[in-house]
Amino acid sequence: QVRLQESGPGLVKPSQTLSLTCTVSGGSITTHYFYWSWIRRPPGKELEWIGAISYSGVTYISPSLKSRTSISVDTSKNQFTLQLSSVTPEDTAVYYCAGGEPNNIGTIEDYDYRGQGTQVTVSS
Repeated sequence: QVRLQESGPGLVKPSQTLSLTCTVSGGSITTHYFYWSWIRRPPGKELEWIGAISYSGVTYISPSLKSRTSISVDTSKNQFTLQLSSVTPEDTAVYYCAGGEPNNIGTIEDYDYRGQGTQVTVSS
């Protein structure tokens, strides 16, 4: 059974870079045809897909966040990482990592596995 666990600071100051790591267990991050995504839910809003990285290291980022987002993978640690720069209070959300073989990379419901989520608050 694949399990995902998010980790990172719960509080980030405005204009800084938010950095989160997702540790994958029970399976390899290089499993063929798997994609690994970051998703978030701002307070009172719906889930928002941020971006994904494929089993081969190709990244896909939501156009609305493309200028501020980077996703990378560390195969030696079976982890993938989200970096979101120049954060504002509007980036406050519960952040989730997800994985699987989605029919559509940007469709959150297509992912088979999801972490429990981690609260990130942007505040001075």
